[in-house]
Amino acid sequence: MKQLLNFPEEISSWSDNADFCNTEPSQILTLSCYEDSITQLHVTGNNWFPHLIQDLSAVSLFSNLASFPDLKVLSLVSLGLKGPLPPEIGKLSSLEILNVSSNYFDGSIPREISSLKNLQTLILDYNRFTGQVPDLIGSFPALTVLSLKNNSFSGQLPNSLTNLGSLRTLVISANNLSGQVPVLHNLTNLQVVDFEDNNLGPQFPSFPTKLISLVLRKNKFYSAISDGLKSCYQLQKLDISLNELIGPFLPSLLSLPSLTYLDIAGNKFTGKLSQNISCNTDLVFVNLSENRLTGELPDCLQPDSKSRVILYGGNCLSRRYQQQHPYSFCHNEALAVIISPQKQQEKKALWESSSCIKYGGRNWWWNGTSWPGLSGFQKKI
Repeated sequence: MKQLLNFPEEISSWSDNADFCNTEPSQILTLSCYEDSITQLHVTGNNWFPHLIQDLSAVSLFSNLASFPDLKVLSLVSLGLKGPLPPEIGKLSSLEILNVSSNYFDGSIPREISSLKNLQTLILDYNRFTGQVPDLIGSFPALTVLSLKNNSFSGQLPNSLTNLGSLRTLVISANNLSGQVPVLHNLTNLQVVDFEDNNLGPQFPSFPTKLISLVLRKNKFYSAISDGLKSCYQLQKLDISLNELIGPFLPSLLSLPSLTYLDIAGNKFTGKLSQNISCNTDLVFVNLSENRLTGELPDCLQPDSKSRVILYGGNCLSRRYQQQHPYSFCHNEALAVIISPQKQQEKKALWESSSCIKYGGRNWWWNGTSWPGLSGFQKKI
């Protein structure tokens, strides 16, 4: 290991007789032991390791690491490591925590990683991993933290995620993932979910009620939100902004007892707000902007201090601060949502094949440019 790391200053004095377990930790290198056996190894650079040789073989590195039979924690962060994550990772059978974030690992997750049956934390953030998140990800019975953010994973999430009964944190933000999210309702220990900046959708996912933070920002969800959110009494942060979510906004979300951060901006939520809606007094950020809300801004959302941020522009609220659309804008948009089919293919077929629709007990005929007498509808996708 000393040779592979090119003799950094912190270990330049090490010899075969060095007492590694009593070495003072440094900014770059930290060792921990139990009964004279190395159990933790943390090596941290700054996007590059100042002494690391350019042609370092990741295979050689992990092969040498396999000589530590009791290694439970391995953290190799910001070292500039390149190429695929070596299959030799499977030889570290005692690992409980693996963190190789902020490197240049690419390719897919090696199948040999499934040999790490004791794994509790897997962090692969800020690399260049590609391909699908493999089914083997569900083969870690003790996994509590799975973080894959800022990679290039694509395709659908595997259904095997539902096997991770101990999972508490699931972070897959900033990838190219798409399709429907598996039903995660039975993962009763799940507390932190971050799916930001993917192409997931269209149906709003199903989650357990112990959530503390839920971020679905910037995806392709365009259904109604789940009523189950009203029962998430521990929820502190909810960010579902920049989707195309429809249906009535649930005012009861504002009064969730633990909520401090709510962002629903950039959707198509409808509904009439009233001044007497109640809110959690601990709310510090609320963003209702760019929806189809009407009525009055609730009194409990009046910006009463510099520490509270309330945004509500781009709706049709009677309060004219923060620019509002005329009421007709939100009314017509709400009517259009009513007849929108659940599936995009069905919606496309309706507009392309029909010259007549039934709505409100009446037939409405298309004249080539509009539905006379029924405002707000357009013959387009």
